Amino acid sequence: MSSESPLSGLRVADFSWVGAGPRATKDLADYGATVIKVESAKRLDLGRLSPPFKGGKRHHDASAFFAITNTGKQGVTINLNDPRGIEVAKRLIAWADVVVENFGKGYMDRIGLSFNTLKAIKPDIILLSVSVAGRSGPLSDLRGYGNSAAALSGFAALSGWPDRGPHMAPFAYGDVVAPMMATVAVLAALEHRRRTGEGRHLDVSQVEPMMLVTSDCLADHQRGLPTRRGNDDPRMAPHGLFPCRGSDQWCAIAVRDDAEWRALALLAGIGDSRFDTLEGRKAYASDLAAQLSAWTRSHDKHRLADSLSQAGIPAEAVNDGRDVFTDAELEAAGHYHRIHHEKLGDCEMPGPPLRFSDAAIHVGPPPLLGGDNRAVFVDLLGMDPALVEELTASGALA
Repeated sequence: MSSESPLSGLRVADFSWVGAGPRATKDLADYGATVIKVESAKRLDLGRLSPPFKGGKRHHDASAFFAITNTGKQGVTINLNDPRGIEVAKRLIAWADVVVENFGKGYMDRIGLSFNTLKAIKPDIILLSVSVAGRSGPLSDLRGYGNSAAALSGFAALSGWPDRGPHMAPFAYGDVVAPMMATVAVLAALEHRRRTGEGRHLDVSQVEPMMLVTSDCLADHQRGLPTRRGNDDPRMAPHGLFPCRGSDQWCAIAVRDDAEWRALALLAGIGDSRFDTLEGRKAYASDLAAQLSAWTRSHDKHRLADSLSQAGIPAEAVNDGRDVFTDAELEAAGHYHRIHHEKLGDCEMPGPPLRFSDAAIHVGPPPLLGGDNRAVFVDLLGMDPALVEELTASGALA
């Protein structure tokens, strides 16, 4: 295997925080880019304050959320509210190929780090800005989180049950989808720079990527079709999650046609003729679910899924958190990478979901707060150690 990572040599100054920005730079770091995350103890990254924490004790270096979102990065502290800190930030920008930020609109301009300033420092710089609704338009001043994007994009209106109001996803889905688009944008900008020598300012919102992945459902909503269907599907029945043996154990089952239903009914011992057609299974959905659930409830979810799949019926066990971290398929794919971290100890972190035929993929530990200050400011940027100590003591590098 080649010892070189796909993005080896790429240099990223990461000023982003919480989720949407850091998840994009995690992609770049996991594939070999040198990513230096800029933080400040004066205003901690909210990701560092997000649970779960190692041992249940809150500490800024012990958040699993922060760790998973920032693997493989180096970490420095710069007080961006201090002009001397801004001067150090400019030195880091001069080193970088890509700068990433997800602050409120106008913040980078106010502290003296506008795109024009960045271009003056380095003409071919690429600046990535991530926000809820983009940097232009009537909502460009909006500040919010991934759940704000879920509301604005129509995602929340599409989710839930027919007899209830909209459902908000239990996590900030926009913080997960937008970084994928941000990573693509950075790679495209790098290719453009390679061909033209020009940098670019990239504007990635959370709302638009979420609309992109739900556009077919949004189109149904415009046509007046019901979109809050819970686990039901208009073309398949049964289609949903069915209880299995144990506490809160489930199996997902989808029946695509009458032939698959006959195979399932034979296995389950259900002889009710009302369910022979899709129309009947829809009309008597409650009775069908009750009879099928009475059968599935006595089965182990994994064995049930295997037997149904062998019979040609789409089915799979619903993995919980413990199942996912011990899943044989993910383990065989090398999805989890073991790291050692000063606060978290020995643990496994999710790696890149893509595979290269001949490239080295290394997922490193997340940074401690300011843990790489000397390595970056002195060793990498060539600053005088005495000056770094002075700036640290005065709060400019804190």
